[in-house]
Amino acid sequence: MLQQILRDMYIDPELLAELNEEQKQILFYKMREEQLRRWKEREEKARMEEAMLRETARRKQSNGKHVQWLHGKDGEVWVWVMGEAPGDKPYEQISEELIAERARQQAQKEAEELWRQKEAEITKKFRDAMAQEKARIVAEKWKVEIEDRKAAKLVEEKIQEELKKREEEERQKGEEQIRQQEEIRARELYLSLKQAQQHSQHSDDDQEWEEQLRRSKAADEERSHKARRARDEYRRQSLRAIQKGRVAGLSNLFKGTSLNNDQETKLNDSPSPLLSLTAPSSKIWERPSRPFSREVIIHWFKEEQLPRRAGFERNTNRVAPWFHGIISRQEAEELLMNKSEGTFLVRVSEKIWGYALSYRQQSGFKHFLVDASGDFYSFLGVDPNRHATLTDLIDFHKEEIITSSGGELLLEPCGQQKNPPDYSPLFE
Repeated sequence: MLQQILRDMYIDPELLAELNEEQKQILFYKMREEQLRRWKEREEKARMEEAMLRETARRKQSNGKHVQWLHGKDGEVWVWVMGEAPGDKPYEQISEELIAERARQQAQKEAEELWRQKEAEITKKFRDAMAQEKARIVAEKWKVEIEDRKAAKLVEEKIQEELKKREEEERQKGEEQIRQQEEIRARELYLSLKQAQQHSQHSDDDQEWEEQLRRSKAADEERSHKARRARDEYRRQSLRAIQKGRVAGLSNLFKGTSLNNDQETKLNDSPSPLLSLTAPSSKIWERPSRPFSREVIIHWFKEEQLPRRAGFERNTNRVAPWFHGIISRQEAEELLMNKSEGTFLVRVSEKIWGYALSYRQQSGFKHFLVDASGDFYSFLGVDPNRHATLTDLIDFHKEEIITSSGGELLLEPCGQQKNPPDYSPLFE
């Protein structure tokens, strides 16, 4: 899920609402870090392309070509100074002619484009009119007798000639308008180019842009430093977890657990009823991009999570006391309302393919999303550790805090208050 967010550089607003402030800040740092990485890639690519262009230009200059000067009758290099030779035009006149020619060509190009647009409009206008008229005549022709068809044909030809005549008049009128606009535009461009030639000067825009770039780079370095500190803290927790042997980073650990058709599960501590867990159906399950209904979530749980023993106690077929079904955030907070700090529950999420861990703290509640879309379980945007099962993740954070700022430890599970339990639809 995190890789998909960083790849698309987008997070669904509903999913963002499920994250707490610390998760949002860390996710922002990671997205910003990805932006910096992409920016550096582009900068490096541009630098390499520029170096290649310079190398190509250098090779062209050093390919052995040389210049040979033309000599006059006196044996000296022949020199012609523009404007001093007989018949030469003054520099000002040549400049004026060049500017006028550029303005004329630009105006001609714009006029051609305008004429193409005008011609398309005229053609479409009269083609539609002719089609409508033909349709009307055809409709009328079916109402008359066979003897009147020749007369209808003559009427049609007459109308077509009239429309063609009107089209030609419209074209001539459009050509005249375009020609006038071309002349006006040529004069405007001439004046504009003349003013640009006389009043060309450097502006202070480059200095202002460099100052903005410097400030932007300084802000990026500061954010990168904060993200690096957060990442070092996560790495320190990961090393502690690896030393205790509680983190499973490989997906093949799931292959060691399986369920057969004779296994039975007890709901909480109640001796009855017993639920039999069956293997997934033979029909191929294709998971949608995101959950969109309770029925799809239940189907996903039965197809993907039951074979991985999600929600069960370790080494038993009993549902864990902290496991709950598809309940809302408000329902979870009501269950935790009168509990002590450190009480927690795990509920099936309606926002992502995974779960939400609801935690009771002294001043309120916290909710952490658990990503189960891959072959491991991990907190979304908070904890980099990957766990083979959901129970491994819960047991791990009974001894290790979830975040360094909050110091959350899972102390007491919050059980069921309903009968039947709220997770019953997942096992039916």
